[in-house]
Amino acid sequence: MSRSPSPPRAEPVDPAAGVGPGATWDGGGVAFSLFSAHAEAVEVCLFDPAGRREVSRVALGVDDDGNWSGRVPGIGPGTLYGYRVYGPYAPQRGHRFNHHKLLIDPYARLLRGEVNPVDALCGYRVGDERGHLSFDLRDSAPYVPKCVVLGPPARPLVERPDVPPADAVIYEAHVRGLTMLHPGVRHESRGTVSGLADPAVVDHLRHLGVTAVELLPVQAFATESFLARMGLGNYWGYNTLAFHAPHARYLAGNDPDEVVATVDALHAAGLEVILDVVYNHTAEGSELGPTLSLRGIDNASYYGLDPDDPSLYGNPTGTGNALDFSREPARRLMLDSLRRWAEMGVDGFRFDLASVLGRGPSGFDPAATAFREMAEDETLSGRTLIAEPWDVGPGGYQLGGFPAGWSEWNDRFRDSVRRFWTGEAGTLGGFARAMAGSAEIFEASGRPASASINFVTAHDGFTLRDLVSYDERHNEANGEDNRDGHSANHSANHGVEGPTDDPEIAAIRARQQRNLLASLLTARGVPMLLAGDEFGRTQAGNNNAYCQDNEISWVDWEGADHDLAEFTAELIALRRAQPALGGEEFLHDDARLAWFSEEGEEMTPGQWEEPERRALAMRVAPEPGAGPAVLICVNADAAGRSFRLPTSGASWEPAILTGGEAGADGRWDAVPWSLAIFTASEPGG
Repeated sequence: MSRSPSPPRAEPVDPAAGVGPGATWDGGGVAFSLFSAHAEAVEVCLFDPAGRREVSRVALGVDDDGNWSGRVPGIGPGTLYGYRVYGPYAPQRGHRFNHHKLLIDPYARLLRGEVNPVDALCGYRVGDERGHLSFDLRDSAPYVPKCVVLGPPARPLVERPDVPPADAVIYEAHVRGLTMLHPGVRHESRGTVSGLADPAVVDHLRHLGVTAVELLPVQAFATESFLARMGLGNYWGYNTLAFHAPHARYLAGNDPDEVVATVDALHAAGLEVILDVVYNHTAEGSELGPTLSLRGIDNASYYGLDPDDPSLYGNPTGTGNALDFSREPARRLMLDSLRRWAEMGVDGFRFDLASVLGRGPSGFDPAATAFREMAEDETLSGRTLIAEPWDVGPGGYQLGGFPAGWSEWNDRFRDSVRRFWTGEAGTLGGFARAMAGSAEIFEASGRPASASINFVTAHDGFTLRDLVSYDERHNEANGEDNRDGHSANHSANHGVEGPTDDPEIAAIRARQQRNLLASLLTARGVPMLLAGDEFGRTQAGNNNAYCQDNEISWVDWEGADHDLAEFTAELIALRRAQPALGGEEFLHDDARLAWFSEEGEEMTPGQWEEPERRALAMRVAPEPGAGPAVLICVNADAAGRSFRLPTSGASWEPAILTGGEAGADGRWDAVPWSLAIFTASEPGG
């Protein structure tokens, strides 16, 4: 392989200086450090302030552990750079080095510019008869973002909130989607992390009563080429480009310290910050994808390769590649990135396709080294760790299989609650188990009820309003002939597909939204609310809006259903006020958890087996002396029913009704599709 004339060599880095990976400014110069176990040479390339012209290259030295490093004097913050890494281009042995491709530092804290998805990004010659085994000589630098040298990072000034898991209510939101249309957010802050800290947003979250904001990916990401060809972009952000850098478009002033300031503002309001992080794969895709960073730095050290043909990638993510966390380089990169965000004040992480983290040669392992190292890390101690407990590879569905200390997105809760409220037969037992905390999933591992992150809707799928307004997905705007997204949504339009002026259908939909919210916010476990569901946000039936950075996905604040928002706030306040609705333990004692028919009698085994039974009452009590019991009555039937409330030495006071009337005679006359919540009041008390 030919090389350019040898560039000047950087100064050695003093081992005593404690310089870590990435670019570190010391006041008089910048020390660069990059790991590559199989490289033959590494050069750091410096660019002009516009990032258009490469002005110099400097060679780095290497130690016995594969760490390439060197100090370049006379440069500092604001310097733009990238790497060129030399080595064998031997895909059949897992190596894809190509020094013609400018590479992004995996430890870069800020990127300037965006990926321009042209063929020159690929390490192989697109269109060559040898396919990805060919070699491309074009320089990719004009089409690649440049890394930015930064000074010392800001540190949080506000102490993190200490929210007990039993009190947690998570609000899943998108940085741009939440703020782009908010009339109270300053125009220059809309669509940025600074917009999240705007008093107009913070006041809404506080009034609502949530305790944590879970943000869709904010790590720097890229748009896939097939979306770019259709004039669309990756809106959700599940296509990571640089694990340490915030997405530049989310920074109003192009300064990562904005993230710290926003976290401080949310902490000051008592709100925790959880980041949705994507470590399972990168934006480089399959062997036919671009060479942007890890592929050209050390493909064989970072990625999971096909053992029978190392020129191909293992693909348990369905995105073309997956990092191999059985290897130390991938684990180190992830842990260093998590520490970086934790040091910015972030309270927790939700791991996309988290089963990949535990994959090894024998499949998923809850005792995998990656899990152990996270548990032992002092910086991550006390941080919330949430798994999306599946990937698309063999044995990838691992709900309930994660180790102690982890919570998990509980999609069975979602499906059980949806199926019950749409009136599907034979769903009563699944609904009851979901409301009781899904002990059959989480208790055996010794974890508490808060291990279950309960949700009815999330970013992936219908919004709450669309869930009760559409039978089918309507994803035509995505450019895939409505073939993308889930086809089984367990939704119901109640007579008309989409918007309607029919008052009867509108009333049912209003009740159903409240029924689903009430089920979510009274079930045992940690509830997660999708942003905008509290006031009826719609995506016009699009259940896969990952590429819609527009009014389809943005939260419509002007069109908010304020009555629904107040109802949601009342539910969250009730959850916080009633100890019976919290708690970490699973309940199996009839004194604290009991189930009743609409006749007010305890459910019999035969009644549980009746496929058409759609009415149920759940009585749950806290520890003795901690507060009153709570009774939740549900009627998921198209017909009204009269409930006789169970007697237990106490009378029942109505707290929340989505429909029907509660009489003084100990009855609730339920209308079709309705729910009622009562609290116990001692006689004469």
